[in-house]
Amino acid sequence: MVAKDTPIVIKKYANRRLYNTGTSTYVTLEDLAEMVKKGEEFTVQDAKTGEDITHPVLTQIIFELENKDGQNMLPIPFLRQLISYYGDQMQMVVPSFLEQSMLAFSKEQERFREQMKATFGKAPMDMMKGTAPIKALEEQTRRNMELFQNAMRMFTPFPMPGTAAPAEPAKKETPEKPDELKELKDQLAAMQRKIDSMG
Repeated sequence: MVAKDTPIVIKKYANRRLYNTGTSTYVTLEDLAEMVKKGEEFTVQDAKTGEDITHPVLTQIIFELENKDGQNMLPIPFLRQLISYYGDQMQMVVPSFLEQSMLAFSKEQERFREQMKATFGKAPMDMMKGTAPIKALEEQTRRNMELFQNAMRMFTPFPMPGTAAPAEPAKKETPEKPDELKELKDQLAAMQRKIDSMG
């Protein structure tokens, strides 16, 4: 019997069919998307070679979801910026940055759900009649946008549209150091400190 904390193995066959070894049934990309939403861990393996192909399959799920009417979550400017980082020096920090940003976002969402649950538990009808849910949602959205904008300021030296540019530091007389790796490490450390302070 497979331990609960062991990811379920999904095998992908040459005919593109996906087989869930945990339930001994064939599944679809939609089934895998539901498993992700439920927090079920799984890995996808090529049935012939045993190669881990989880990443391309998850990417395919996102592609399928983005193509459904009314389900677009990834704005075009974000997609353009993400594409521009491929092959760039920053490519190595983007995955860690996005992962930390999503973790922080999830924590905020969980806090919001708990606040709503506590409020509904006390007076659900009053909550529904009033403007409290809208105000709470607006406040949550504002905080999430601030979190995202602060993170993006750390990520790029250029101001995001609609935000004030950071004050320019006093110009140095000395020339910039040519050590780009050290500079990149300093930026990464600053970004990590900022993310830790937001959590």
